[in-house]
Amino acid sequence: MSKFTDILKKNFPAMDNELKEYVEGVLEGSLDDFENSDDIYDAVGDILQSVNSEKTEENVRDLCKQFFNILKVDSKNEVRKVLNAPVNIAEMAKNMESMDKDIQSIWVVNKDNSNKVDTKKLEKAEAKLQQKQEKRLDATKNQVAQTVKLQTATASQVTNKKNTKMEQKGTNRSMDIKIENFDLAFGDKVLLQNADLLLSFGRRYGLVGRNGLGKTTLLRMISDRQLQIPSHITVLHVEQEVVGDETSAVDSVLECDTERTRLLTREKDILAALNSGVQDTSLSAELSEIYIQLQNIEADKAVARASVILKGLGFDADMQQRPTKSFSGGWRMRLALARALFSKPDLLLLDEPTNMLDIKAIIWLENYLQTWPTTLLVVSHDRNFLDTVPTDIIHLHSQILEPYKGNYEQFEKTKNEKLKAQRREYEAQLAYRAHVQEFIDRFRYNANRASSVQSKIKMLEKLPELKPVEKEIEVKLKFPEVEPLNPPVMAISEIEFRYSSSDPLPIFKNVSLSATSDSRICIVGENGAGKSTLLKIIVGQLSTIIGNIVLHRSLRIGYFAQHHVDHLNMNQTCVGVLAELFPGRPDEEYRRQLGSFGISGTLALQSIASLSGGQKSRVALAKMCMAEPNFLVLDEPTNHLDIETIDALGKAINAFKGGIILVSHDERLIKVVCKELWVCGNRTVRAIEGGLDEYKREVYKEIEENS
Repeated sequence: MSKFTDILKKNFPAMDNELKEYVEGVLEGSLDDFENSDDIYDAVGDILQSVNSEKTEENVRDLCKQFFNILKVDSKNEVRKVLNAPVNIAEMAKNMESMDKDIQSIWVVNKDNSNKVDTKKLEKAEAKLQQKQEKRLDATKNQVAQTVKLQTATASQVTNKKNTKMEQKGTNRSMDIKIENFDLAFGDKVLLQNADLLLSFGRRYGLVGRNGLGKTTLLRMISDRQLQIPSHITVLHVEQEVVGDETSAVDSVLECDTERTRLLTREKDILAALNSGVQDTSLSAELSEIYIQLQNIEADKAVARASVILKGLGFDADMQQRPTKSFSGGWRMRLALARALFSKPDLLLLDEPTNMLDIKAIIWLENYLQTWPTTLLVVSHDRNFLDTVPTDIIHLHSQILEPYKGNYEQFEKTKNEKLKAQRREYEAQLAYRAHVQEFIDRFRYNANRASSVQSKIKMLEKLPELKPVEKEIEVKLKFPEVEPLNPPVMAISEIEFRYSSSDPLPIFKNVSLSATSDSRICIVGENGAGKSTLLKIIVGQLSTIIGNIVLHRSLRIGYFAQHHVDHLNMNQTCVGVLAELFPGRPDEEYRRQLGSFGISGTLALQSIASLSGGQKSRVALAKMCMAEPNFLVLDEPTNHLDIETIDALGKAINAFKGGIILVSHDERLIKVVCKELWVCGNRTVRAIEGGLDEYKREVYKEIEENS
């Protein structure tokens, strides 16, 4: 019996059972549905008054206050009700309609309609309640959006008076960058405290650290000059893609050389003036000076240099002449990188430059950056890139920046040795303290040893405070526990695919592939070769007219798209993302699922917009695995993940009992998990013997032939 039944029977004895059940259903919602007793009156007040005309509005409002108080008490000890089995309402209605009329008359009672509420009033009450709930939901969304908007990065810095004076006088010509004693925060979260950053001119620095610690934020603060650096040092941060317009790709790159553009424009104006018959010796002298300056900056070689950079990043001769507006976002990001490499700023800031590149372009970029003439600061989670490009590593941890000489491999060795030494020192100090304390405890009440005890106590007080060595928590990812399927799991036979029947050539032709629950297949190939298209065909997002695809009847595919993160609701919390897609489950289940991918504690209750790129990727992985797939199709899952998480992803893939098809350019991950390598190119897909090493040999050979 409902907790409101007695009150309704007592005050509305003539109320129809059907109407009473409706009112009880409205009242038995959660406290979140009503802010106060007035909300309850708005929902059911008109109905109650229409049932008993003797009740005044004041009487009904008093009853609504009683209902609201009951809800407040119940909300403190709320128990969720879950059906043991699904109820098919449509089937029940169908059965009722098909019942024999005589039988129906035994069970169905004809009721007196005299005390029923007016249907129009009932609809009006329902509409008012719905409007109230939508208004409350919108207010909540706006509040979340405002909270997200207020979370911005801030920086504070202690400036050096000597450097400030030199800067004001214009005498500071040093190309080194020294940012001392600065703090960095994002919203209420402190990212860096009393940190120091020294960038020596001509060195290449790799900035590493866990997701969410502030690497990208630090680059933005430097780029925006919210952290003070010498004004004569030019800074370029490759973060935004090139805006598309009619400018060709190669001209877009050439425009970065503003001095060359200025000189050529002036040359054109002077020649036009001279050709029109203007007689001015000063113009001829200026023209001669312009030619000298153009020769000094090697302007005649600019087009060739821009073309080499574009070709290395995957732009063939035809693509270099295409307008920038014809390229997708990924290719425009490559254009932004090409412009940066061409302009050669004093300080180049790169944030995950390999995310937009295929293996061939990554190899070219690694070779190109090894001779970079100015200062480079790059955030990357590609182990091979960090072993090849940087001369120094800066480790962001514990709200500080710690510099190391050498590449990532050397950094890891040095860091581990340093941690071992710190741990030994800590244990030695701990043992020494225990030894001294034992002496104090033994002779504390011995008069002959009183002076020794006092000196030992003072010595202990002067010893520096012991701090245990902080060990970074190991990242663990866990894919769902599933039973392997008997082969064949997936068979693709002689498929051909075109996006449009009007396309002259197919994307793929005569492709035959197969996969099982033991498959660990990695797909590689140049951008635009059709890797993501192949995955969409496999998961059924794209269909083929020619060929055949046979899937196991119990196959459940989990698909992580390349831009999966972009489809997350930025104003939603991590828990809310899962609850929206899989409603009706307890919050503990959502939090447990997020915890399997490293999103735990208060992090699970933060909005998606406040997370780092790597944390968003983990939420997307958790969302994919919520349906417990037994076959995973992953398109560039390592984008934005830190090195430790990529290692954990490799372990999770190897522990997974289902099959996996993976598109990735991360060499370390491919070597850890790959059992079979497929290469997309030349409008087909082929398996390659010798794995990644053989594919890289092919790429190096092609680069040498084209150079």
